[in-house]
Amino acid sequence: MKKTILITGATDGIGLLTAQKLCADGHQVILHGRQKNKLAELSESLGGVPTFIADFSCMDEVVGMAKSVLASYDQLDVLINNAGILKSDETRTEAGRDIRFEVNTLAPYVLTRCLLPIIPAEGRVINLSSAAQAPVDIEAMKKCQPMQDMAAYAQSKLAITIWSATLADQMPDGPVYVAVNPGSLLATKMVKQGFGIDGNDLNIGADILVRAALSDEFSTASGTYFDNDSGCFASPHQAAGDQQHVDAVMTTIRSLTKGFIL
Repeated sequence: MKKTILITGATDGIGLLTAQKLCADGHQVILHGRQKNKLAELSESLGGVPTFIADFSCMDEVVGMAKSVLASYDQLDVLINNAGILKSDETRTEAGRDIRFEVNTLAPYVLTRCLLPIIPAEGRVINLSSAAQAPVDIEAMKKCQPMQDMAAYAQSKLAITIWSATLADQMPDGPVYVAVNPGSLLATKMVKQGFGIDGNDLNIGADILVRAALSDEFSTASGTYFDNDSGCFASPHQAAGDQQHVDAVMTTIRSLTKGFIL
């Protein structure tokens, strides 16, 4: 059965290759990006697939995009929260928060919560996690403060892994929430920026996202974390099992996004 699938951050890297693979298989793919020209070129190359523009460092734009998607679709079978950032010339957002938390953690949370009315119980939310995970500095999530790029990134990735599992617990009847490490040091712009290397075959990451979106093995995996480096479901950073830490992270996420959930 063909699915309607929204992929954020779809104009390059893993998101782009995943979109190409899903389109080739006949699925209705919806693309998100923040650059109009790149989105238009990609849409044309894939036969005119629909696109939505939003800068995920601005929560108002995330909400605006969610409203547009809700106005355009009655059902969204799969949401792949792929958009992410490691480095930026300006790490402070207009809201006064670190851009890594804003783009990697809070924006996908808001988008997901806003789109839940059109995601069926058997639908899936695939969240891009990472092998790089670290306990979240709650004050750093609340407001921008000096942080190393990788420290901010790793904390933001544990945070999205935590909210993925938390929403799964809160919604046992679905949809399915799965956090996925698509593979370490893949050939993405982010890896090139962060480590100065070309990286490993992007197909490693795109193929696991296609599996997570469509395969039966993920249909009953809500609340889990899939580590593509080991090729199996695994435990995330041990801080994800610390209920006090989880509660603090979730309280902060809810507080920071409260005014943006439709």
